[in-house]
Amino acid sequence: MTKSVTRLSVVGLSAALALGATACGANEAEPGSGDGDGGDATRIALLLPESQTTRYETFDKPLFEAHVAELCADCEVLYYNADQDEAKQSQQVDTAISEGAAVIVLDPVNGAGAGGMVTAAQDEGIPVIAYDRFIAEADYYMSFDNETVGRMQGEALVEAMGGSGGILMLNGAPSDPNAAQFKAGAHSVIDESDLEILEEFDNPDWTPEKAQQFVTDQLSNFDASEIEGVYAANDGQAGGVVAALTGGGVPEDQLPPITGQDAELAAVQRIIAGQQAMTIYKPIPIEAETAAEVAVKLAQGEDISGTSDTGVELTEYEGVPSFIFDPIAVNADNVADTVVADGFYAVEDICTEEYADACAAAGIS
Repeated sequence: MTKSVTRLSVVGLSAALALGATACGANEAEPGSGDGDGGDATRIALLLPESQTTRYETFDKPLFEAHVAELCADCEVLYYNADQDEAKQSQQVDTAISEGAAVIVLDPVNGAGAGGMVTAAQDEGIPVIAYDRFIAEADYYMSFDNETVGRMQGEALVEAMGGSGGILMLNGAPSDPNAAQFKAGAHSVIDESDLEILEEFDNPDWTPEKAQQFVTDQLSNFDASEIEGVYAANDGQAGGVVAALTGGGVPEDQLPPITGQDAELAAVQRIIAGQQAMTIYKPIPIEAETAAEVAVKLAQGEDISGTSDTGVELTEYEGVPSFIFDPIAVNADNVADTVVADGFYAVEDICTEEYADACAAAGIS
């Protein structure tokens, strides 16, 4: 697969979020709610999988809504969140179809099982954009290079551990196609290293609580000193790992290297404080804005070709026309040059009173 990705600066994110929150026509729709007066508005449906992960409600939704409003004054966004319930999401797709959506942007709870939802939309002449998670039957797909995410996490863990030691491995939900790609990428590095996987866990719903319980259980099987590193597929699970280890008596300043993903604020603060080794920053604005751009063009009957206005080349992934974005590894050395420089978080967001000394030591001011 070839690709050309231009990193999108997200300075001005706060303004974009504010616009998204007030954009005319952007509304929260639930099955049977019937909100939105219809009229002559062109309807674009956005369906996200869950709200446990901070990014969806905090970034993806408002950024998508804001960019649709910028590009199409006559467009209305119908928004749905499935709360990690595949059956609920199927009902939401049916609702979006019945409410006259011209385009459906779908981040599936279960990508492998989403084909029926896509077919239902396409049978009504509605194109479907697979957002962040791959759906083989979709008309378009956009996401970050997920195997690269896993490789970057694995490389960071191997480096932080000096190339050897025992680890716990916490992957994402088996129903999430991205999780399999993260896992494959991480294994491609870890399996070639001298790290020893003590136990491995596929978290069925990505929740921090299940991650915490898994690690707590392993502390009954292994001495804490034997757990010399932890591969956590995302920041939520990393938080659960930290809670389990500190709850098991490991001092905060003696935690082993722990990976993460999503650049959640709490994770960035843990990184600054030395409680998490790294996270993967995926500049969500470029994904949300590219999705909005493609959705509006499809709704208006325009062709999708070449390079998007966000600077990303249209390529192909497993036979589906795709826009693929590059992830960025973040650690204590480059927080200021990545999430802060891009305006993803302000210094004052990160450097609260609890983290002021750690921020000063890291040169974040």
